[in-house]
Amino acid sequence: MTKKVTPYKNSDLGKKEQVTRMFDKISGNYDGLNRVISFGIDIKWRKRVVAILKQKQPDLILDIATGTGDLAINLVKTGAHKIVGLDISPGMLEVGKKKVHDKKLDQTIEMIEGDSENLPFDNDTFDAVTVAFGVRNFETLEKGLAEIHRVLKPEGTFVVLETSVPTKSPYKQGYVFYTKYMLPKIGRLFSKDDSAYAYLSKSASVFPHGQKFNNILRKIGFIDVVNKPQTFGVASIYIATK
Repeated sequence: MTKKVTPYKNSDLGKKEQVTRMFDKISGNYDGLNRVISFGIDIKWRKRVVAILKQKQPDLILDIATGTGDLAINLVKTGAHKIVGLDISPGMLEVGKKKVHDKKLDQTIEMIEGDSENLPFDNDTFDAVTVAFGVRNFETLEKGLAEIHRVLKPEGTFVVLETSVPTKSPYKQGYVFYTKYMLPKIGRLFSKDDSAYAYLSKSASVFPHGQKFNNILRKIGFIDVVNKPQTFGVASIYIATK
C-alpha cells in the first residue's frame, strides 16, 4: 500500500474530502501556480501526452482529475470526437468549464463532477484515459487505477503525467531543496492556505514513481507498461495498455 498523505493534518475529514476542499480553495490560482512552479515546462509535458495519444487515434477520451481542463483542452488535438473531463472539485471544474466555453469547445469537451475511485461509466467505455498530476491525490491508489482499468476498452491506452523525484545528482538534491523549501514559499504568494502547498510538495515526494508505479500498474492488470522520465526526472509520463 502507498503511504497516505493528507492536506490537513488535524482534520476529521478523509483524504478525498480534504483534497476536494483544498482544490476548491486554490482553484482560482491553480493555473498560475502551475506555470510558476514548473517554470512553464508543464505545458511541454502535456504536449508530449497529446503526441502519444494522437498516434493511437482515440475517439473517446476520459481525462480524470481534469482540474481546470488544461490537458482536456490540449487533447482536442488528438482528433478525438469526445473528451470527458472528470474532477472531484467543483471549484476547479468551474474554472475549467469557463475555459472550455471561451475556446468554443463545449461540443467536444464535457466537464463533469465525479470520483475517480467510483467512476460513473460502464465497463470498456473509453479508447483512452489520461491523468495529469492527479493519481497521487487518489485516496486509495489501487482502487482508482482498478476503476480506470475497468472503464478502458480492451487495447485502450492509459497515460499518466505525474511528478517524480530525480535519481541522479545534482538534480535530486536540487529537487528536494526546491520542493521542500521554495515551493511552500511560492504557494504563499498565491494563497493563504499554506497546508495546500505543503501537501503538494509532500505528496509528490512519497508517490511511488518509476518502476514502483510501473509494478502497481502491472498488478492492476495493465500490460506494455513503460515510463518516460521528463526534464531530469522531475516528472514522468507512464504509458500502459489494457
